[in-house]
Amino acid sequence: MALIAVLWIVSALSIMLMGLVHNLRGEARLAGQSRQIAEAAGLGDAAIHIVLQAMMARTLQGQRQQRLQVVPVVYGGRDIAVEILPLNGLISLNGAGAPLLAQMLTGAGMPQNAAQALAQTIVDVRTSRDAQGAARNFEATEDLLQVPGVDYDLYAKIAPLLTADELGGDRVNPMAAPEPVLLVLSGGDAGKAAAIITQRASGAVGIDTTGLMGEFIENNAATQRFRLTARIPLADGGAAVVARSVNLSPSVRDGMPWHTYRFEQRLREDTAAY
Repeated sequence: MALIAVLWIVSALSIMLMGLVHNLRGEARLAGQSRQIAEAAGLGDAAIHIVLQAMMARTLQGQRQQRLQVVPVVYGGRDIAVEILPLNGLISLNGAGAPLLAQMLTGAGMPQNAAQALAQTIVDVRTSRDAQGAARNFEATEDLLQVPGVDYDLYAKIAPLLTADELGGDRVNPMAAPEPVLLVLSGGDAGKAAAIITQRASGAVGIDTTGLMGEFIENNAATQRFRLTARIPLADGGAAVVARSVNLSPSVRDGMPWHTYRFEQRLREDTAAY
């Protein structure tokens, strides 16, 4: 019996030791990943600032950024792609009219009647008045989750198409619009959206946008608000993503020639291209 008891104790200790080793290895792996992510995020933010400096220099020369563009940056020995997205290339949650919002919701798979009703509800919510009599508006796209009829699945589909930071009207600059927004503007015609993306990437001028819904677009409209996003591939096949939303005008708040009003940092499981 004593021998059996000793064997049980030895087995239990072995199991505990194996668990401890496994935990230590896991913690070491997480620490390594955290350091890698922090380094990548630092590189990405540095690349964003390099692009911002170039944008500001062009702005001072009277050259406004009006198109969605991906700029290659080499920093710290790494090749980093920085996407410049003028925010008027997204659908303004606080400015788009019910017809454009309904078109977007229809593209997300909602029946037309339901999409029109929900679009009107969104407009009603943002134009309702607070205690001081001011329109409530949406402070962030996440506020949509408080609108009756918007569940998380629907929100996840439409959030990448929206911005609450651009207070423009119900029109979108197609030269700045990412592919999902172009699909909305083209009524779901992937061929038309792809043609615009290809011509835009080549730097072509006079791009034909007649295939888009004219009542929803405003070509080459200017804005001072941009979202710059850097994606830095990680060794495990994922990517660190850093994004800054900026107002490209001098700011006394932080002494910079632009004002950063939103900063994001996250991980992606893949390094899919823009």
